[in-house]
Amino acid sequence: MGEGLQAGHDARPMLKNLSPLLSPDLLHALASMGHGDEIVLADAFFPAATHAQRLIRLPGISADAVLDAVLSLLPLDDFVPQPACTMQVVGRSDEVPPAVAQFTEVLARHGGAAPGTLDRYAFYERAAKAFAIVATGDTRTYANILLKKGVLK
Repeated sequence: MGEGLQAGHDARPMLKNLSPLLSPDLLHALASMGHGDEIVLADAFFPAATHAQRLIRLPGISADAVLDAVLSLLPLDDFVPQPACTMQVVGRSDEVPPAVAQFTEVLARHGGAAPGTLDRYAFYERAAKAFAIVATGDTRTYANILLKKGVLK
């Protein structure tokens, strides 16, 4: 086998300044998305296989860690009021789950505003139309976020 293709070789990207959480499939999806396309980062409980047009699995990785890696490359759409949206807690729309609080911190680190919220079924509907869904291994409830891709400035 050629160099770098040894048995048991990890499939993560071997590129400088690139998070190892950005798998080849995720990198391809991010690069293939156009302005206005959406991607969902979903927790382990989200019905990702049911809703996904393209499903990317990142088992064992928290959704906020994936969000941080994705935002290192993905520009958010600044032509819409809420380029990032999370799922509301059913029956308690004002509640902010711990995962959503962490998403807000990650978004702020990358210059983004706090995410908007969508009720459960509206979130599912948008997810079904998303370019891709990334199924993370996050076992926290409501660790789901939808991102709308913008353009590079």
